[in-house]
Amino acid sequence: MSGPLLSARNVTKRFGSRVACRGVSFDLWPGEVLGVVGESGSGKTTLLNCLAGRMTPDDGSVTYETASAGVVDVHRLSEARRRLLARTEWGFVNQDAREGLRMGVSAGANIGERLMAIGARHYGNIRQTASDWLERVEIEADRLDDRPATYSGGMRQRLQIARNLVSEPRLVFMDEPTGGLDVSVQARLLDLLRGLVDRFHLSAVLVTHDLGVARLLTHRLMVMQGGEVVEEGLTDQVLDDPQHAYTQMLVASILPV
Repeated sequence: MSGPLLSARNVTKRFGSRVACRGVSFDLWPGEVLGVVGESGSGKTTLLNCLAGRMTPDDGSVTYETASAGVVDVHRLSEARRRLLARTEWGFVNQDAREGLRMGVSAGANIGERLMAIGARHYGNIRQTASDWLERVEIEADRLDDRPATYSGGMRQRLQIARNLVSEPRLVFMDEPTGGLDVSVQARLLDLLRGLVDRFHLSAVLVTHDLGVARLLTHRLMVMQGGEVVEEGLTDQVLDDPQHAYTQMLVASILPV
């Protein structure tokens, strides 16, 4: 691959008279983790949903270089092709794990569904892989047949991560993956995510309001305010030497010196 994995050009989304994101452009390269930070209402989740094909932008385009079919325009794909892409080459980790899991089936079935989407059919192999992935995300293998409803919030989030990564996606979208969890649970989940990102050389777009999370997991940052990108650059550069007044305010309030 010689070009970017994902490209956004002038992505704009409105809700009535309110502009949720305006004119956002960037390239994401293979193996890169891009963080999108900003306060609630800054437009970062709307942008993520546009990138992942879950929401159609009013203007602009999103292109992705697939493993076998070259570069595609995400929003010109048929619904069926976009769904297939989401189940195979992409992952999406929701803030609320209940939105990313099937709560009525076992943990093993949640992971197995993704394997079947990429062609796995042997029940024994699927079950073994699911068990291996539970252990990889620090869940005891004997919980394989338990439903996510019996899991704690942190365990559900780790199960959702396993469900997404078992198919070895090339790109993962993450929406506040540590949000809503206790601080100690967050720390453990962050360590796990950082290890998986490194081990599998994941490309990812991570939305978070937590600059500590962004520093730990991302290579590059985009700072959004009022739907627009006001600053971008290498993560350490942006956080250690913020140039825009809004970024300076975020850093001062969340990462006091």
